Formats: sequence, C-alpha cells, structure tokens
Amino acid sequence: MKLAILPLLAFITFSSNVFAEPASAKSVKQLMNKTGAGELGIQAMNQMLPALKGLIPDAPEEFWSDYMAEFNPEDLIEMTVPIYQKYLTEEEVQALNDFYDTPAGMKLIKVQPHIMQESMMAGQQWGQAVAQDVMAKYRIQNQQSQ
Repeated sequence: MKLAILPLLAFITFSSNVFAEPASAKSVKQLMNKTGAGELGIQAMNQMLPALKGLIPDAPEEFWSDYMAEFNPEDLIEMTVPIYQKYLTEEEVQALNDFYDTPAGMKLIKVQPHIMQESMMAGQQWGQAVAQDVMAKYRIQNQQSQ
C-alpha cells in the first residue's frame, strides 16, 4: 500500500505548477506595459509599413497616416495576454513585475531594444558565416569526389 502512494506523492511534489494559480489578465497587462510591449507593437508596425505600402502602391500618403493614427497597440496586447497566461503563473508574473520595478529591471527594459537589435545583427552575421562555411565545405567535398 505504501508503494502505491509514492507515485502520487511524487506527482504532487514535482508538479506544483499544475496547481498554481494562472496569471491574471490584469497582472500580465501590467507586465506588458512595464516592458513596453505596446511600443514594440508600434515599432513593428512602422517596420511593416514599407511592405504594406508595396501591397497598395497607389494609396496616398494620407491613407497611411490615417491608418497609423487608428492603429491600436492594445489589440496586440489583448491577443498576447493568453500566451503569457499559458506559460506563466500568477506568482511568476508578480515576481517579474516586482523585478521590473527594481533598478536592474528598469535598466533591462531600457536597454532591451538595443540588445535585441544588436543580437539580431549578430545572428545575421553568424548565419552568413555558417552559410559560407557550408558552401565551402560542400565545394571541397564535391571537388574531392570528382
């Protein structure tokens, strides 16, 4: 009988997230506001704008100005909240909110866009180096097999 209880105790001990309170929409929105998610949405939209203009090249500039004036980053936040809730508990979101209120958290928020931009550039350079390496090795292999 004691052996039958062991798996149940192990399950309860190692699956605390199963019983954890899901993150509330309110706390997730607080987190997203602290980290500037809305501003990132606007930034992404501004980056997409040239491609959108390419889809409708004859649209006047006034159309695009009006469209951007109506753009609501809150829509993106609303769509993203359930994703945060899927992966984070209320306790975890509260801990993140607390962290972002610290000097270190505020600094991370401030420098995160720069880190992301420079990381993407580094990733592109790395990807180009990998592609060149693969092509060079393939050429060498092809030459040796001929």
